[in-house]
Amino acid sequence: MSNTNQDVRAKYVAPTTGETSFHCPHCGTLAKQFWYTVHADQMKKDDKPLIADPEKAATLNLKDIEDKDERENLVQWFKRMAAGRPFLETCGSYRNFDLRNVWLSRCYNCDDVALWIYDRLVWPCCGEAPLPNTDLPRDIIDDYNEASSILDLSPRGAAALLRLALQKLCKELGESGKDINADIAALVKRGLDVKVAQALDIVRVVGNCSVHPGQIDMKDNRETAEKLFRLINLIAERMISEPKHVNELFDSLPEPQRKAIQARDSMNRP
Repeated sequence: MSNTNQDVRAKYVAPTTGETSFHCPHCGTLAKQFWYTVHADQMKKDDKPLIADPEKAATLNLKDIEDKDERENLVQWFKRMAAGRPFLETCGSYRNFDLRNVWLSRCYNCDDVALWIYDRLVWPCCGEAPLPNTDLPRDIIDDYNEASSILDLSPRGAAALLRLALQKLCKELGESGKDINADIAALVKRGLDVKVAQALDIVRVVGNCSVHPGQIDMKDNRETAEKLFRLINLIAERMISEPKHVNELFDSLPEPQRKAIQARDSMNRP
């Protein structure tokens, strides 16, 4: 089983400027992240980006600084940081600048770099949802990632995309893909284990029966979308990943043992 799928099942730690370890937006591994300011000056161990709070900027207490001009310059600098926009600051000479409110994080596991502006991850653009199960078909992963990328901007739009992904997943599992509720009922009747049946029943509770996959439901919110992200990964793990891994283990057995097991099972079938 891949490290990515193991990490997806574990508690997901979303990428954030407030941590030094989170699930990498590149490799999906929960790993140590090294922060850099731009000039790419690596920060001290366990240091994190300074995200200036606009409310704190308005009440900044600098009474310990005696020099009035120094106090005023620091207040203005803090307000500029709190605005959240990148800006250049001279560093040593008029041709040498630091780029403020822009950060780089580097993953200990894969060594890839992510780009942040203020407290937002801007590259790679992967959204805030847990990473999709890598055994999902490519078109479903694309829908999942697109939903993740718009989760903050449009939770309703994200939920609509996820319902479409669920419809495709039901079709991938052998159902019609035309009516998600009918597909769920058919899958449950096929004798799915209790946990998967419960997960599929969540769709009935979360989904609006009058809303077709891919359409907007005005009642949807971020919580609904987050449940749908988890549901897709759970169904994929139980219905696609676990059978695949069992088959891989079985195929690794020597051929005589495989044939003996297959012969035994064929005799025991009703």
